[in-house]
Amino acid sequence: MRHIQRYREIAVAFSRNGFGYVVKELGLDQLFPLPRRLIVKRKQEEYSKSVGIRIRSFLEELGPAFIKIGQMASTRPDLIPADVIKELEQLQDQISPVSWEEIRTILERELAAPLEDIFQDFDKSPIGVASIGQVHKATLKSGETVAVKVQRPSIEKTIHTDLEILHELADRAEDRLKSAAKYQIKDMITEFSKAIKEELDFINEGRNADLMARQFSDDKDLIIPKIYWPYSTKKVLTMEFIEGIKLNDLEALEKNGYATEQLAEKLVQVIFYQIFKDGFFHADPPHNGNVLALTGNRIALMDFGMAGRLSPEMKTHLASLIMAMVKQDSHDMIRAIKKMGGCSR
Repeated sequence: MRHIQRYREIAVAFSRNGFGYVVKELGLDQLFPLPRRLIVKRKQEEYSKSVGIRIRSFLEELGPAFIKIGQMASTRPDLIPADVIKELEQLQDQISPVSWEEIRTILERELAAPLEDIFQDFDKSPIGVASIGQVHKATLKSGETVAVKVQRPSIEKTIHTDLEILHELADRAEDRLKSAAKYQIKDMITEFSKAIKEELDFINEGRNADLMARQFSDDKDLIIPKIYWPYSTKKVLTMEFIEGIKLNDLEALEKNGYATEQLAEKLVQVIFYQIFKDGFFHADPPHNGNVLALTGNRIALMDFGMAGRLSPEMKTHLASLIMAMVKQDSHDMIRAIKKMGGCSR
């Protein structure tokens, strides 16, 4: 087994946050010595924090790949209790930024020029911080205001290591736990790995944005930020700066006179058009920071690292599933799910 030190860190994080029993159930305590106090049940008062808080703490302690899992899970209220969702949502906004010195080094290396040759000004403090990168506001020499997304140093190596470990843990979980096999944990980790690897390539994200901009080139109520390709690389993405209000900030939307129902209807129209018309869609539009409300009750999509494609057959089956749900026809629902490959086991 590779990455023993990282396994130790994961085992300790499980135990420190009240999940020592997971260490035993996965057999991690048999792979390397751990202090007994880490895997035995502690006093109840030491676990007075809610499960949601402890899960968030566990993910934050282990870093980017695990934080990304929590962020993705925070968009699934259909699977996860509301109190846990509330804690996981905080992972989206409470990640420590990379220092300006490191960011400047990455920018100048990737863009092969001093910053002063490209930008009139560049804000040292980030306007957004995420698990893979952080965003800074800047002004190009040409005068356009832009948002510059910069990948965290060494993040690719860190994430690849953690993905290897997650695959190994999923194997152990399905071998030892009936619930893990029931929910096909290995398949979930495989899909997650594919998604996060795509997010590591900012060129891929920029191309997704360009494709979606062409999808809605005639739609004045949907804004997709322009990508500035001369100043973009695999680790740096320079795009049009768009300022708006997050779609989940109902208080701010109402205070500023936005028609929230109209905004919601517009977002649903966009999602359905992408899925059922083009089969190429933003795979994470409901995410808290990925949809902005703009003046005139327009919306803007942001963050294009995750995109999906559907074959014509899958579009048909998905449409059949939604129609069956609307009609509350369980027989047709099951048939559509089977055709989609959702009942292979």
